[in-house]
Order: sequence, then structure tokens, then C-alpha cells
Amino acid sequence: MMLTPHRILEEIILVDDMSEFDDLKEKLDYHLEIFRGKIKLIRTKKREGLIRARLIGASRASGDVLVFLDSHCEVNKVWLEPLLAAIREDHRMVVCPVIDVIDSRTLEYQPSPLVRGAFNWKLQFKWDTVFPYEVEGLEGTTRPIRSPVMAGGIFAMKRHYFNELGQYDKGMNFWGGENLELSLRIWMCGGQLFILPCSRVGHINKQHIINQTGVTRAVTYNNLRLVHVWLDEYKEQVFLRRPSLRSIPYGNISERVALRKQLGCKSFQWYLETVFPELEDSKDSH
Repeated sequence: MMLTPHRILEEIILVDDMSEFDDLKEKLDYHLEIFRGKIKLIRTKKREGLIRARLIGASRASGDVLVFLDSHCEVNKVWLEPLLAAIREDHRMVVCPVIDVIDSRTLEYQPSPLVRGAFNWKLQFKWDTVFPYEVEGLEGTTRPIRSPVMAGGIFAMKRHYFNELGQYDKGMNFWGGENLELSLRIWMCGGQLFILPCSRVGHINKQHIINQTGVTRAVTYNNLRLVHVWLDEYKEQVFLRRPSLRSIPYGNISERVALRKQLGCKSFQWYLETVFPELEDSKDSH
């Protein structure tokens, strides 16, 4: 809160998704007493997973703009103002800060280079080089960077637009794939997604993931949901590389298919041609 002006900060919502850490129980309640009214603490009654926990938090928000952050983040100076300024210019703009690295052992803060989000036909997220023309002109390296996808859960968007666009897919489990699904929906349904070099947030990359098997299963399930809703005939590119996915169940997607029709979204071919032609160019590579 020391790095965020109170006049533009409506509230902070913390979601405790059945955490097993003792420090996040009575001790946390005690420390939050002095922030009563500014910080809301929500505790789920069962483990919901990242996606549904975020939906619970968003449903309790009252501010005009939602800013999603992981718990293992540290904001930098003047991080929020550029995000809000961009959204004020265009309510359909979704913006992400540059994600800097915080060492998980030493907590050393390391600035990251300017990159954009991308993914391959296996639906694996990766950082990609920013084209020279993106940083040319008077704005130079402060110019907003068009990004085909967001890295994960660090972004800001208008609260009403988040709801209008269909929030997260409630049918997805735990975490994984939700960043790609939301990114495709933003671009294909009339929005824009940018990374803002003037906004920086540090993030600790966790070295150990609990229940790796469960996470892998959830990511596969979630990815299949986005494949069958958003990729159209290009889903064959995914199955070509991972044939075993064809026979794996992915739940009922009728609501998400109806949402796409209701929003009047463009085709995945349009996305390839307009937003991410580099993925189209990689069709023949395995």
C-alpha cells in the first residue's frame, strides 16, 4: 500500500483458498485490523483453486477497475497509474505490467527485458521478442506493446468489461490455461491486450509445485476446453502434436460456446492473421 496512492485504490481483496499456513489464519487477521475498511479478507469454505478463487474475489469487488495479482508479487513505484490511464482511454483495453523476477531464495529484485506473451501449438506459454517497430517513434521503450496473450494472473481491466466478456471459464479446474483462454477471448471478441513498459510488478517464480499430477491433469482439462471453444478447425494443430488429447473428456462447454456467439466474436483464423501470424507460420513445425 506504500507504493499505491490511496486516492486511486478503492480496496484490496485477499482470498484465502483454504491455505494450510498458520500465519494466514489468526495472525493475519490481527495484522489486518489496522487496514479495516481498505482490505477485505475472504476465506473459502473448500479448496476452489486459483480460477474460482479469483472469481469469488472479483464478485466482491466494488472498484471500477479490477487488478489481479498473485499473492507472491511485489509492486514497484508508479505501477498502477499507467494501467489505469490506458484503461481510461479505452474501456476494452486489458493491460499487463512488465513482470520482473524476484529470486525465490534471496528475494533479490531483478528487472526483466521488454517481451511479449506468446504460445505454441502445444498451448505452452512463452515469452517472445518484441518487434523493433513496437519501440520506435517518440515514445520509444515506453510505448505499449501488443501482446497475443498474457502470462498469467497479473493484469488490469474494467470490472464491467470483465463481467461483460464472461469473466473466467467457471468450468475450468484449479489453474492453468485460463490466461490463454481469456487472452483469446479479449482479442477475438473486440478487446485489446497490451503490456505497459511503464508499469512493473515483481513476481516470485515458485520452485516447487504441490500435487504436480493434479496440476497437469487440470491444465490438460482446461486447455481442451479452450481448444474446443476457440480454436475452430485449428484445434487439429493441437491434436496433431498431442493425439492422446482427442479422447480426454473436458466437461460441458455449451455455455462458453453460447457466450462466444452472443459476443459476436471473430474466428481463430482472424486472430492468427491479425494478432499472432507467427503461430500460423509455425503450423508445419513439430
